[in-house]
Amino acid sequence: MNASAASSSPSIDPKEAEHFGKQAADWWDPKGSSAMLHKLNPSRLGYIRDAVNRHWGIDEHERNPLAGKRALDIGCGAGLLAEPLARLGAAVTGIDAAPENIEAARAHAAETGLVIDYRAGGIEAASGSYDLITCMEVVEHVADPAAFVQGIADALASDGLLVMSTPNRTAASRIAMITVGEGLGLIPRGTHDWNKFLTPEELTALLEEAGLVVGDISGLGFSPLRGFEISSRTALNYLVTARKTG
Repeated sequence: MNASAASSSPSIDPKEAEHFGKQAADWWDPKGSSAMLHKLNPSRLGYIRDAVNRHWGIDEHERNPLAGKRALDIGCGAGLLAEPLARLGAAVTGIDAAPENIEAARAHAAETGLVIDYRAGGIEAASGSYDLITCMEVVEHVADPAAFVQGIADALASDGLLVMSTPNRTAASRIAMITVGEGLGLIPRGTHDWNKFLTPEELTALLEEAGLVVGDISGLGFSPLRGFEISSRTALNYLVTARKTG
């Protein structure tokens, strides 16, 4: 990643941006370095859809539940989540710290005929307010989590919905994601720093300090038969919804 681009945002850790930028070329390859994200995506998207339905009282059979709404995907990579959000009807903005990822995202969106506003940078690259903000597996990679979460809160519309996911800091997550995941090459080596993982209590505190109210906390677990699924077990990874107070 261009060093000046990384240093322009206080929320960006340049080493993290460089690490993920190296994966840009095969981000859309379901068997490539981002294979785990491809496997996670259906569960995460299902959780987001359910949260959207509850938040705005939308029928589960509505094909375009985000029509007329602005969505922001933070740490969008090459667009694995941004593209489905656009297909659900949202006007989507995707931001990522690695310019290489943004280039790959723009190219893929062009191939699929989707109009998505992709921007390289940190949370500061967002402009205006957004009805839906998604932030999947990002907060554990930023330089200043408190400032990052405050930036998200500032970008959230008064009636908006925030959905985040992040690994939990437990012995189980260290074994699963680093010892096994990175050790066996299922996840690119160096992706995670276990010490930067946040517990649900720590993330809740950051969200509340930023003026948000946490709604739901659900676990993201793995079943040998069903793959990744939403559950009550938060030991490995979890998702959080939040909204503005008042």
